[in-house]
Amino acid sequence: MDFEKLQKLIEEKKVNELKQELSNMNEYDIASFLSDLDDDKLIKVFRLLPKDMATDVFVNLDDEKKTNLINSLTRKESKQIIEDMYTDDAADLFDEMPAIMVTSLLSNVDSETRNEINFLLKYPDNSAGSLMAVEYIHLKKGLTIKQSIERIRKQKDDFVSYDSCFVTDDKRKLLGFVSVKDLLINDPDTLIEDIMQECEHPIPTMMDQEDVAKFFQDYDYSSLPVVDSENRLVGIITIDDIVDIIEEEATEDMEKMAAIMPTDKPYMKTGVFETWKKRIPWLLLLMISATFTGKIITHFESALAAYVVLTSFIPMLMDSGGNAGSQASVSVIRSLSLDEIEYKDTFKVIWKELRVAILCGITLAGANFLKLLYLDHIAFNVSLVVCSTLVMTIVFAKFVGCSLPILAKKIGFDPAVMASPFITTIVDACSLLIYFQFAGILLGI
Repeated sequence: MDFEKLQKLIEEKKVNELKQELSNMNEYDIASFLSDLDDDKLIKVFRLLPKDMATDVFVNLDDEKKTNLINSLTRKESKQIIEDMYTDDAADLFDEMPAIMVTSLLSNVDSETRNEINFLLKYPDNSAGSLMAVEYIHLKKGLTIKQSIERIRKQKDDFVSYDSCFVTDDKRKLLGFVSVKDLLINDPDTLIEDIMQECEHPIPTMMDQEDVAKFFQDYDYSSLPVVDSENRLVGIITIDDIVDIIEEEATEDMEKMAAIMPTDKPYMKTGVFETWKKRIPWLLLLMISATFTGKIITHFESALAAYVVLTSFIPMLMDSGGNAGSQASVSVIRSLSLDEIEYKDTFKVIWKELRVAILCGITLAGANFLKLLYLDHIAFNVSLVVCSTLVMTIVFAKFVGCSLPILAKKIGFDPAVMASPFITTIVDACSLLIYFQFAGILLGI
């Protein structure tokens, strides 16, 4: 999009032309443009948007811009925006706001909207209940197709999705669903219970969002019903929410694997002090645990004094072990997240990784042995110590890298925590112990 042209229109105060340009743009593109404006310009441009576009543009803004904008709008304007939003989007907005602001905004909207938003806010973060929308097509058992279509037409603006119509009994218990296609191709006098299909995977309100996303991925759903403990229909989750969850979960795993405490804010929106707070806990922990490596080197100082050349190979051994452990851990963590492996597969995973480790270790040791002998002209016995250590380090690193994530998930921790930095620290210390044991045996020190 030509955002420079829009900026020029703002600077030249050509309001009518700017308004015309905005009305021809996609809501997401408008939100992208508004995100780069300062708050004063943001509110002025936002007020130029047609009413039927304003809410969709607002939803596509980042959380910080939403909060700033909603604070700048009049009570009437904010009321209109919130009441036009789908309840799941409104609940997400309020979830990021201070309680006093939420109370003020909720007191400004009608009682129906307020009750619906409060209903969603009571569910824990990352649960299915916190994701669902309450605007769905709900048809009661006993209606004909003709009556159902008439009901949908009367409430055509109230639904987040039209692909499935959910059928319930008089107590709102979920019975099944019918597709819009079924409503169109069957006789108008047919009862909907005669053509409805069973809902194979209704989502409990307390199910974790990661498990919900797994259902959508595995079965290619575009929407799923959400039910309470008594199987009463209370909401619907659509694929657009799942796309956001998958991105959020992937980002969180990447941050944990890099020893960073997860954050919801984009990188450029996170301040220096806040970034420091997210990174320093793990850095402190890893630094303290890494002191064990120094103690091991100090303990074997006499061995290093006798064979100073051994010191030069310590970084290579530690790096090779850390890299091997990281390869195994990342592969296993990914497989755990996709439910490709479970705790019962532990021995199969270890057996596979040990065989891979032996092959990798022998290959690396062989290449390194030739280099040490013929390029570096290192003594045979020293080369043998280095390469024997390399094989054992790779084997140990692969074992630790594949087993720790599985164990972590079994005892209730996120497997991503047992990724590169944590495993590298363990492998570094153990590779040194292996190194000096081989040096003692083969070099007699």
